[in-house]
Amino acid sequence: MSFIEVRALTKSFAVNGGMRHVLRDVSLDVERGEFVSIVGAMGSGKSTLLSLMAGLTQADAGTVTLAGKRLDGIPPRAAFVFQNYSLLPWFSAIENVRLAVDAAFHGISAAEQQARARRALESVGLGNALTRRPGQLSGGMRQRVAIARAFATEPDVLFLDEPFGALDALTRESLQQELVRLCAAEARGVTTVMITNNVEEAILLSDRIVPMISNGPATLGTPIPVELSRPRSVAQLARDEQATHVRAHVVATLTASLGRVRKSRAATAAAGVATAAVLERVAEEAQ
Repeated sequence: MSFIEVRALTKSFAVNGGMRHVLRDVSLDVERGEFVSIVGAMGSGKSTLLSLMAGLTQADAGTVTLAGKRLDGIPPRAAFVFQNYSLLPWFSAIENVRLAVDAAFHGISAAEQQARARRALESVGLGNALTRRPGQLSGGMRQRVAIARAFATEPDVLFLDEPFGALDALTRESLQQELVRLCAAEARGVTTVMITNNVEEAILLSDRIVPMISNGPATLGTPIPVELSRPRSVAQLARDEQATHVRAHVVATLTASLGRVRKSRAATAAAGVATAAVLERVAEEAQ
């Protein structure tokens, strides 16, 4: 049995008096300690899928099983890192992290909570910014706080929602390497699921990449293994033959999916034009 098992998830939302069908029959297995990236175009349903896997949203149909137990709400020992940081602006960096530690470890003293928060922030290079509030930190520093907050709770599973999408290229690469180091530092291994629309980022971080197929309600394509040694760097991947093969495979899958969507939309538009022409002809004949 896999650590995370997703089976036949389906999700729709009410929009403007109708229903928008986002996901259809989505299934996925993630092994313990594995880093899996779900890659797809913007608006394809990636965030919806992650929310379902993390217990933040309820599916219309299907199940998510975590460590052999069916998911019902947010699982224990899970952490989240989002693109918008999600920090409390009126608290300092250390207090933002300490609050997460308090929620995860109810029995420990305030002093131990503070010590854990401090160690987590020092591990991401923010030992000199403990008392600063989010408004006094750069975007990269705020995301470091968010990553420190996640790892301070000693999670078994980590959910990442476009965690580096709003950062400049240099800061993004630095934090990507920081994330890899922290995941590897955990003796038991942190099972990680990340969504991104950045193929290079997925290749850099992942054990497997799962393309999201967007043709009407989205589903998942066949997982693509990333069989590259670690540590990896952006410069190395630019020259690596296996990385080039993985990149081409992912891009081809996503491009084919996008092509099907465009053909489907074109066919729908053509059908609409044809229907209008028929109705116009009927109206003319009736006169």
